[in-house]
Amino acid sequence: MKKNSGLLYAFSAYILWGFIPLYWKLLPNVGAVDILFYRIIWSLVFMIIYLLFTRKVPIFLRETKELFKNPKGTLAIVAAAIFISINWGVFIYTVNSGHVQQGSLGYYINPLFNVLAAAIYLKEPLTRTAKIATFCAFIGVVLLTVQTGEFPWASIILAGSFCLYGLTKKSLKLSAVTSITLETLIIAPFGLIYLFFFSEAGFLGYDTTTNLLAMGAGIVTAIPLLLFANAAKQLSYVTLGFVQYINPTIMLALAIFLFHEPYGLPQFIAFSFIWLGILVFIVGNLLQTKRILKQPAKDL
Repeated sequence: MKKNSGLLYAFSAYILWGFIPLYWKLLPNVGAVDILFYRIIWSLVFMIIYLLFTRKVPIFLRETKELFKNPKGTLAIVAAAIFISINWGVFIYTVNSGHVQQGSLGYYINPLFNVLAAAIYLKEPLTRTAKIATFCAFIGVVLLTVQTGEFPWASIILAGSFCLYGLTKKSLKLSAVTSITLETLIIAPFGLIYLFFFSEAGFLGYDTTTNLLAMGAGIVTAIPLLLFANAAKQLSYVTLGFVQYINPTIMLALAIFLFHEPYGLPQFIAFSFIWLGILVFIVGNLLQTKRILKQPAKDL
């Protein structure tokens, strides 16, 4: 039953993330920076309400107090807030500038970035399948660059920022609720300063519908994060690895069939190399997990 509920949380989170470009498309007259800061500010408001409603304020205060006793922990949560803000900002800009495919590509190659980061930063050895998967993805990115005449910077920044965000959070012993609340709390003051003093429209200076959609950005941001946090507690890394590709697949389908972004045979070939890399990566993980599970039985 626990695994089933974990799968439900995971599917719900990744499906919502997959369709989130539709929400940003509802705000065509709002700049990407404005949307980013509305997303952060209203996510913070939502998380405060959530903390009060679930009576988790004491847990939040206790974890925060312990965190700020440690300078490294303080630096880590600030870095995490910056990395996730970069990720959100670039993604919003990518979607609203009509390049949802680049957003999809970023989240397709993110797991391979995680493997490389683990090898470089955590000194974990790269397996043969990981090397093959990374090489396939590299070929795909090169082909896309040649076809479009432009390096997919947005995809690389999306994958890299989310990878760094994950690495940073590995050093933090915080509940998901505390972490999300602190990350938005750190950036929110900068967002308020920007929206009040630098934004052309000012704070909530749009029509009523647009203002309500801007406020709703906090809800559509926080809910998938909370769903994912519950899923991560109940599912294995391999299972999550399978489910996570729902997100970029939905985004790619939206880009092709709804937003009618250019997608011909050359793009299909390039994405095929990336999909091949992902397949190799997943199979490699499954085989490695199977060997690990069999190991205790051999030792006995």
